[in-house]
Amino acid sequence: MSGKVSVIMGSKSDFDVVKPCLKVLSDFGVEYEIHVYSAHRTPSEACEAAANAARLGFEAIIGVAGKAAALAGVLAAHTSLPVIGLPVATSMMGGLDSLLSTVQMPSGVPVATVAVNGGENAGLLAVRILSVKYPDLKTKLDEHRRAMHDKTLESDKALAAELR
Repeated sequence: MSGKVSVIMGSKSDFDVVKPCLKVLSDFGVEYEIHVYSAHRTPSEACEAAANAARLGFEAIIGVAGKAAALAGVLAAHTSLPVIGLPVATSMMGGLDSLLSTVQMPSGVPVATVAVNGGENAGLLAVRILSVKYPDLKTKLDEHRRAMHDKTLESDKALAAELR
């Protein structure tokens, strides 16, 4: 295993959005733990998880929340580790509320934010961050990018053949 990521969801209902993230982390051989700690319902536990993350061997944190989506910011306020915000779509505003709550952080408390429901990219961003320290992850990322490149060119060729 290379690296260790803490994934913290504000609600168990966020788990479907997190599944692609966990798949990416697993596929790249990154260890992770996942918990449900709410910025509003269990603030002490959320703060404690962030404050102790580095001591426990975590090297990045992914905060997943919808609506007010304060979780990633609260986590970032209690650690110097990189925090990735994964906003979750809502029935009210389609996730715009979550996105803005996650991305609009005050100066000095940065949160890297991916797209609404962007679980795969949250996992990939965590892997990219870890790849600075773990060369094997950089190699796997390069292979992943090459595979995406090749697949896109195959799609282009298939479309051209279909249109002939």
